[in-house]
Amino acid sequence: MKINNKRIVITGGTSGIGYEMVRYLCPDNEVIVVSKNINKLNELSRKFDGVTTYQADLSKTGNTETIADIIVKRYESIDILINNAAVQHSATFIDEKFRYESISYETALNFTSICSMTYLLLPALLHKEKAIIMNVNSGLGLTPKTSSAIYCATKGALNIFSQSLRYQLEKTNISVQQAFLDLVDTKMTKGRGKNKTAPEVAAKKIIYGIEHGIPDHDIGKVKLLRALLRLSPSIAQRIMKKH
Repeated sequence: MKINNKRIVITGGTSGIGYEMVRYLCPDNEVIVVSKNINKLNELSRKFDGVTTYQADLSKTGNTETIADIIVKRYESIDILINNAAVQHSATFIDEKFRYESISYETALNFTSICSMTYLLLPALLHKEKAIIMNVNSGLGLTPKTSSAIYCATKGALNIFSQSLRYQLEKTNISVQQAFLDLVDTKMTKGRGKNKTAPEVAAKKIIYGIEHGIPDHDIGKVKLLRALLRLSPSIAQRIMKKH
């Protein structure tokens, strides 16, 4: 499916991968961006024609419900929902920098809000034309690293949720896809790792996966990780444990 003249909802579209997806998609589509930062949303509206923005803190269930209700009432149909918003805290549970409140925040934003947005926007996604739900995932959804335990857990949960949702919607017009990313050079990964994927490259590959209907699109080093998990899970786990 060529992404052209589509109505697309993107969460977390004001920076990093989300911003790059907005930049690539907005010339030929109607793009609706949901994000927390009102200043960045205003900047996005000024910079790109055809972009509509809504401010919402998706870590708060009430905000998610309110914004989804507004979108469903305003728009007759949605062609693509891209669940992209996420946050990662790298401190371990025994690190002095770890903050207890980050558990609920990270879980709510990375997983609960995706389940909620998906369900609440279904009335607009269920129509006669083909529609797509794209959940932006991570290689850490396949096997975890030592740090960022909550992030890894939410991405693992997102993987299972996406597979189950795919079964549930297989007789409808909606396809459920995932993009599994390796380490991308964004604000979230600042100071961590080397040889990162540029956000514009990650965005292009996510869009390619949507256009070509790839159910589980492994991007970059994730292809090697998945292969290694099939051939020797213990080796893959030892490699990831070092991170």
